[in-house]
Amino acid sequence: MTSPTGDASVAAQPSDQIDVSDPRNEPSPYGGWSEEIITVPNGIVVPPVISDMVQAAGVLYEDGSYCPQGALWRRYRPITIAPDKPEKVSQHIQGRWLWGGVLWAHFGHFLVESSSRLWALAYLKEQVDGVLFVPKRPKVGDQIRGFHREFVDLFAGSLPIRVAVEPTEVEELVVPGQGFGLGKITEATPKFRNAVHSSFARKIQPDGPEKIYISRSKLGLRKGGLLGEEQLEDMLRGEGYVIFHPQDHSLSEQLAHYKAAKKIIAADGSALHLFSMVGRPDQQVAIVLRRTMGAHTLLATNVAHFCKNDPLVIGGLRTEWVPAKDARSSRLSFGELNHAVIGRALADAGFVTGGETWSALDDDTRAKILHQKGLTGENGFVESPEFVRRRRRDQRRARRAARDAAVS
Repeated sequence: MTSPTGDASVAAQPSDQIDVSDPRNEPSPYGGWSEEIITVPNGIVVPPVISDMVQAAGVLYEDGSYCPQGALWRRYRPITIAPDKPEKVSQHIQGRWLWGGVLWAHFGHFLVESSSRLWALAYLKEQVDGVLFVPKRPKVGDQIRGFHREFVDLFAGSLPIRVAVEPTEVEELVVPGQGFGLGKITEATPKFRNAVHSSFARKIQPDGPEKIYISRSKLGLRKGGLLGEEQLEDMLRGEGYVIFHPQDHSLSEQLAHYKAAKKIIAADGSALHLFSMVGRPDQQVAIVLRRTMGAHTLLATNVAHFCKNDPLVIGGLRTEWVPAKDARSSRLSFGELNHAVIGRALADAGFVTGGETWSALDDDTRAKILHQKGLTGENGFVESPEFVRRRRRDQRRARRAARDAAVS
């Protein structure tokens, strides 16, 4: 493994007064406990017993006291909290193991949260026998998915992976701080970024077209897709872009494409987290928003800090379609693209040459798509009330401006 280099030892100072050395505080991209590694002899790993956002799970010392450095934080709170000391510890693992934390089955959360301690592999003087996780969902058990295995291989070779599904004692448990995640830590610590740059996917060679659009169109609108994305793809093909569906490829194939591309346009989503791990300052990156939720700001932060490259973020939604039952933006919502806005933004930034001529979906085309995809009716989707109010407000302002111009 290549030794990490860069700014790991000289982190910027935090702008607030939070004690970053205290593991009871959220992990910080400025260092502190999020860049430290501790060793817990005869540590006890306790998996969750309920499926919930916040779960009692994590690492205990031999005496049953809690090891806060093992918690998974999301934004301003830990989503794993101190578990009780188990009455019985039935599993025992010999050797020296790295605490990997929570193993997510969701690809995006795995990339950002399950990878958050692997940085330590680049800094350990004494190697470990494997990486030990607990499952996010107890019903999943000790299942290890293909992308879990491939990702760890790309980071650390064929290092064994285990998932503790019942209380487990580990002879020597190495617990790194959380160097990556969701929240302020999305930019990651310098040590995490340096470990990624020095160790991750180093053997993957660039292989693919110079211009790609990372699409979500095959995932379907009910999985956070974009109404009008197929039409956007047609326009981008006319500009020489190859449409890339990452779920159809191995991680290695995805990374080879991301390394080869000079211009990358992507619908906001998990693929950008993977891209950021190999992206470079000389690549042009544009993110097309598909929702009003704030997740896109974390994606932009992720790309900017890992790649030293500020992406173009395009808020080109004509409206948003939300589940009829609660009529609010959520992970199930999908945006309707305004191709005219997207085309102008891409043209101004040099991604395309003919974007000024692109036009949004007309009413008949929109209605036809919604009907064909079964997205109407009481159990379907409705236009976001927020966007309806905004459009009506803009229309009133335009009428007032026109009247004022006529009078003057």
